[in-house]
Amino acid sequence: MSTETATAPHTPQPTAVNTSVNLRGLRRVGARPPLLDYLVALWDYRHFVYYDARSRVQTGNEQDRLGLAWLVLGPLLNGLMFYLIMGVLLKSGGGIENFVAFLIIGVFLFQMTTRAISSSSRVISANKNVIQAFQFPRASVVLAANLRELLSNIPVLITMLILIIILPPAEEISWRWLMLIPIVVLQFIFNLGIGLILARVVSIFNDASQLVSYAMRLWMYASCMFFSIDRFDGAPAIKAVMEYNPLYNVLYLARECLLNGSVGPWRAWVILTLWSVAAAAFGIVFFWKGEESYGREL
Repeated sequence: MSTETATAPHTPQPTAVNTSVNLRGLRRVGARPPLLDYLVALWDYRHFVYYDARSRVQTGNEQDRLGLAWLVLGPLLNGLMFYLIMGVLLKSGGGIENFVAFLIIGVFLFQMTTRAISSSSRVISANKNVIQAFQFPRASVVLAANLRELLSNIPVLITMLILIIILPPAEEISWRWLMLIPIVVLQFIFNLGIGLILARVVSIFNDASQLVSYAMRLWMYASCMFFSIDRFDGAPAIKAVMEYNPLYNVLYLARECLLNGSVGPWRAWVILTLWSVAAAAFGIVFFWKGEESYGREL
C-alpha cells in the first residue's frame, strides 16, 4: 500500500518595503498658523463676518415690541439722562455754546465704543460651542462683533445729525460734516484693536469681564463726554494726559467738524490715527498668539 505525503502549498512571504513619509507639509490640527496665513484666512471669512454681523443686528431686539427702534432710543434716553443730571442739576455745560449738541455727540459716539468693547470682551465665551465645533480664525468672531456695533450705529449717527440740525441752537450743514466718516472709521479700528486684546484677556481670566464696565465708566469721565477740557486749565499735567486720550480725540474732532465748522487740528488727527493703528496691530498679534487656547476647557 503506497502512501502519498501531502505537502502544503508554498506561500510567498511578504517582503519589507522601506517607505519614507514627508511630514514637512503637515500641520497639527488646531495649530496656530503663521501670522500672514492667519490674516489671509481672516480675509477669506469676510463674507461670514458681514452676514453674521448683519443678521445679529436685525435679530438683536426682535423680542421687543419696538425692535430696532431701541438702537436709537437707547442713546436718546442716555443723552436725556446725562442732560438732566449734568446739564440741569450740576450745570456742567457752563461756557459751552451749544451744550445740547455737545452732549449728544459725546453720548452717541462714546456709547459706540462702550458697546463694541464690552461685547468683544465676552465674545469667546459667548461663541464657545461654535469655536469648539469648527476650525476657523477666531479673530473673525471679534471682528463680527465690532462690525455689528458699527452697522447698528449707522441709524444712531443719522439720528445724532438730525438732532444737531433741529434742536436749538440749530447747526448748519457743512462739507466738514463728511469728516465724521474718517473719524468713525478710526474709532472702529481702535475699538477692534482693544476688543481683540480684551477678548484674549477675558478668555484667560473671565473675572476681567466684570471690570470692563467700571473701566469704561472711568474712561468716560476722562474723555470729556459732558464737560469741556478747559476745566483743567489750572492742572496742565492732567489736561496734557487727557489730550492724548484716543476717545477724547474722537469726541473732540467730531465736535470740531459738526459744531465749529473746522476739520480739527492735525495734532488730534495724528494722535487718533496712531492710537488706532497701534491698537489694531498689537491687538491682532496678541490675539493670534492665543489662537490655540480659545474654546478649550481649563
